[in-house]
Amino acid sequence: MKKLLLIFFTLFISSAFAADEPKTLPIGSAAPDFSLPGVDGKTYTLESFKNAKVLVIIFMCNHCPTSQAYEGRVKKLTIDYASKGVSVVAINPNNPSSLRLDELGYSDVGDSFDEMKIRAKDKSFNFPYLYDGTTEVTSRKFGPVCTPHVFIFDKDRKLRYEGRVDDTENPAKTPHSLDARNAIDAILDGKPVLVTDTKVFGCSIKWAEKSVWIEKAKVQWAKEPVNLDSIDDKGIKELLKNTSDKLRLINVWATWCGPCVEEFPEFVTMNHMYRDRGFEFVSISADDPSRKGQALKFLQREEASGPNYIFTTDDKYKLIEAVDPKWEGALPYTILVEPGGKVVYAHQGIIDPEELKKIIFNDPMIGRIYKE
Repeated sequence: MKKLLLIFFTLFISSAFAADEPKTLPIGSAAPDFSLPGVDGKTYTLESFKNAKVLVIIFMCNHCPTSQAYEGRVKKLTIDYASKGVSVVAINPNNPSSLRLDELGYSDVGDSFDEMKIRAKDKSFNFPYLYDGTTEVTSRKFGPVCTPHVFIFDKDRKLRYEGRVDDTENPAKTPHSLDARNAIDAILDGKPVLVTDTKVFGCSIKWAEKSVWIEKAKVQWAKEPVNLDSIDDKGIKELLKNTSDKLRLINVWATWCGPCVEEFPEFVTMNHMYRDRGFEFVSISADDPSRKGQALKFLQREEASGPNYIFTTDDKYKLIEAVDPKWEGALPYTILVEPGGKVVYAHQGIIDPEELKKIIFNDPMIGRIYKE
């Protein structure tokens, strides 16, 4: 009976989401007006592009691997058609509150407005990058199916094409059909667009109502067992050799260390983001072994379900030497080790989470699906 109820609930939620999916703007429709903030500090409206002979609006985002795969091509599109009176603008439709941490495994940043600024700077975007994740008013008028999804309007702002950029996700391969470019060329030449719409491929739009899946993930994570095992200096040295096939992040902490306690949730977040991609987070408590119970309660409260250890001896200098002879001994201490034992990051004191996520993501063990 419970199983039947669970199936019914799942189908009900799925159908409810499907019913709320906005319809894609039909060919021939007028361009919806909008007023959206850009990462450059400006506010853009449809009027901002009044002089464009062709207006290309692309719904894209930070976290989606397919969207990332097209970033370089969108930049190239912008350059190639700028002198021909074509304006390219990108809109992020995703509500950050509907994006699960395990969906961020293919990115170093999420889809918030502040994180859009980071991505635009890192990748030198040469087109306006606008945010619609809070209200979704503009995105719902266009009805993108996924990221990326292209809408191309003529000088009268009538929709002439909607669909994919081209038919090849991998930027290292040559597309067979340059759909967006073909549409732009036809409009500029005053000709009919031969292919007016195509299917699209990429990550689904993270509409606000999908935030229910965030809560579902939290419930699942909360059920994962949390354990605390003992380890000595020899065991730590073996951890540092990293004979696994995973990128291993090790944090040395203690319950009495304020900065340790403050930053610990960041490590749990990183674990949820990257653990499905050949990554593991390992914690080592420097608490006195007599405080093992308190350390375990802290780990349980933080839902740290990865490997957790407590150092078993009173000689903390053995701990220091085993972790890193260069470590001066202040807590917290964090070290990132590739398979085979190569240390790619070591830091004494509280971490910069964004910097560390970038280091993790850019490591050859993780990274983008497609390299630029």
